[in-house]
Amino acid sequence: MKQLIKKGTFFLIAGPCVIEDEKSTLEIAKNIKEITSNLNIPFVFKSSYKKANRTKLDSFSGIGDKKGLNILKKVSDTFEIPVTTDVHNAIEAEKASEYVDIIQIPAFLCRQTDILIAAAKTKKIVNIKKGQFSSPESVKFMIEKVANQNNENVIVTERGNSFGYQDLIVDIRNIPIMQSFGKPVVLDITHSLQRPNQENGVSNGTPSFIETMGCAGIAAKADGIFLEVHSDPKKALSDGKTMLELNKLNDLLVKLVAIKKAVS
Repeated sequence: MKQLIKKGTFFLIAGPCVIEDEKSTLEIAKNIKEITSNLNIPFVFKSSYKKANRTKLDSFSGIGDKKGLNILKKVSDTFEIPVTTDVHNAIEAEKASEYVDIIQIPAFLCRQTDILIAAAKTKKIVNIKKGQFSSPESVKFMIEKVANQNNENVIVTERGNSFGYQDLIVDIRNIPIMQSFGKPVVLDITHSLQRPNQENGVSNGTPSFIETMGCAGIAAKADGIFLEVHSDPKKALSDGKTMLELNKLNDLLVKLVAIKKAVS
């Protein structure tokens, strides 16, 4: 994780929610790489090769496992950046580890011991997204499941807690609480603005607050920011209601860099 942790800045995990095709994925990765390089922000490209946790049966879940993973590998090789994707069971963890640098554990699966152990055994960095149902204190035990496999390369990500059935709320105190366990803490500033469990089976969101959430996270000294972006969120095949438009990314990051310098 040394390449991600640089004194005086934060790292960024960003990309489209899911791989829709090779061309758009490479274009988004290229644009983010250029922006983050100019701002000296360590960058990890994120996109799901497969979405196994959709609410509706007919929701888009991917273009095929092998094809999606190969595109992630191409992003990494082309732009010389680390890449990450989420997995949904122990077998997927082992398979994805051949293509990615960081294995992401989805929030709903953060307590699944077999997945955490399988991810840990790959010796890759494991990013555990704290469940909407979990306290920050309980993250300690998730970390221990990975560390017990002789893998100390763990990141934990805050993405809000359930606030009723159709909203989430971020308790910014969670950042220093989780940092007390000695691992980098990331704030997910897009999924924490999700409004799940809508009657139409498609999550809604409030992307107008992405900047607010990002500013709060950096001011609270989060080590990293997780952010999903898309060239045209209205046409995105997954999570379009929470993603940031790619053309707004540079201005947002400039503000976050300024805040980071002020609180460092």
